[in-house]
Amino acid sequence: MRGDLAWGVIEKDLQGLAKRFEATSHNIANMNTPRYARREVSFEDQLREIIDAPARLPMKRTSERHFSNVKTDIGTVAPYERPVGYELYRLDWNSVDPETETARMAETRMSYQAMTRVMTRKIAMYRRAIGGGG
Repeated sequence: MRGDLAWGVIEKDLQGLAKRFEATSHNIANMNTPRYARREVSFEDQLREIIDAPARLPMKRTSERHFSNVKTDIGTVAPYERPVGYELYRLDWNSVDPETETARMAETRMSYQAMTRVMTRKIAMYRRAIGGGG
């Protein structure tokens, strides 16, 4: 499993989705708190960069201090959580819309379930390849 890009993407996706669960739960718990700015988690753009890296032409680096235009290390992907206070939902400066948060929670749950199914199938493929059956 080590060195397998698909396995790394699954792992980072599950980590990001777990972080989004946590942020959405906090948003729902604080929907009646005045001046609460809802939290949002982003990580998909970083995963997309890693997945699309083989299709991009990398710039030549003549020194380790030079920046790279292509990310290839899955370990650098980390969920980014930020407050979103500029989208006010109520007059008390609270930015949590209960319907939106509930929909986001359902979407995150479905994505998490889909990724666990993909992970289960990948483990079954490894077992089959090793000879342990399915």
